[in-house]
Amino acid sequence: MPSYDFKSPRLYVGEDLAAGRAFEANPVQTNHLLNVLRRNEDDHVLLFNGRDGEWLASLKKPSKKKLTFVPIEEVRAQTPASDLIYCFAPLKVGRLDYMVQKAVEMGAGVLQPVLTDFTQSHRIRIDKIEANAVEAAEQCGILTLPQCREPLKFEEFIAGWNTDIPLVMCDERMDAESPIDALASLSRGPKGVLIGPEGGFSPAERKRLGEHSFVRSISLGPRILRADTAAVAALALLQAVCGDWQPVA
Repeated sequence: MPSYDFKSPRLYVGEDLAAGRAFEANPVQTNHLLNVLRRNEDDHVLLFNGRDGEWLASLKKPSKKKLTFVPIEEVRAQTPASDLIYCFAPLKVGRLDYMVQKAVEMGAGVLQPVLTDFTQSHRIRIDKIEANAVEAAEQCGILTLPQCREPLKFEEFIAGWNTDIPLVMCDERMDAESPIDALASLSRGPKGVLIGPEGGFSPAERKRLGEHSFVRSISLGPRILRADTAAVAALALLQAVCGDWQPVA
């Protein structure tokens, strides 16, 4: 990894970023920078918007309770969106927050909730998922935010899947086999990973998944993993074997 500034505050903004194009910080950002981090006028922050790369910006205080960002220079070019689609049965609040943050850290480009037979919670706030994605991106130097999609029922999800894209299903009922061997034939490029709920996939769902050639089932080892743990394990495997942890040829 190239040298990176881990010390300066890093914030996601919605505004376009260009040298000298000043704009006002929102109240949450203003409170965090002035009252929590105790930043002062002319201190520097890093800004990104998912479109224009990362910019070094200076802070200006037009008044006691207002704060303005003044972009100075681009310090990192914009990165392309990830082609990794993370599909998951929503969990209860708290554990879902954790799972979303970890998926973003691991490089998911799309977050797709899937409502399965054993899904624990059907109350899904996309704005909360988006907020957790932003927080993870701010903390981990990520430049491109994932697309946060509306939930789909399991049957809608399978019927609408692009059959040209491999879908890796983490099957808790498989005998323990090497997931590395199972993934070795997949090349870099778009792919999805599907994590079921705490109760696993229903027999009908497992049968439906087994009917499709684009589905690749893998085992995550001899132990039963919680869904949020399985997410991190599966994403790490995909990125290491056939994802962006592999050097570009």
